[in-house]
Amino acid sequence: MVKRRPRLSWRSLIRSQHMKMLVNVRIPNESFNEHLRQGTTGPTIQRILDDLKPESAYFTEIKGYRGLVMVVEVSSPDRVPSIAEPWFIQFNAECEFRIAMTPEELGNAGLEELTAKWA
Repeated sequence: MVKRRPRLSWRSLIRSQHMKMLVNVRIPNESFNEHLRQGTTGPTIQRILDDLKPESAYFTEIKGYRGLVMVVEVSSPDRVPSIAEPWFIQFNAECEFRIAMTPEELGNAGLEELTAKWA
């Protein structure tokens, strides 16, 4: 008899352990420039990052706009608004969330079993 893994939903996986997520923040030039003119860009960004405590944060260009890529720990789906809302409210930004896995986590994903089932 073949042992099967218990079925887990994404919700139960997220609740059972912390997950890393990549967060792409795209900030419209107009709202960023307004903060620059008011002298509030640095303090506002620092306040948001101090609150979110990302594992890492990198400023970059995203599709022609100012951008930020962060790695954050997410303990449950209801944490997502607390990550996105500061950027929405302060900069009228767009946020995209992507689940991130380490090589070890990918190795535990059961890709061989999935291939056998779906190929």
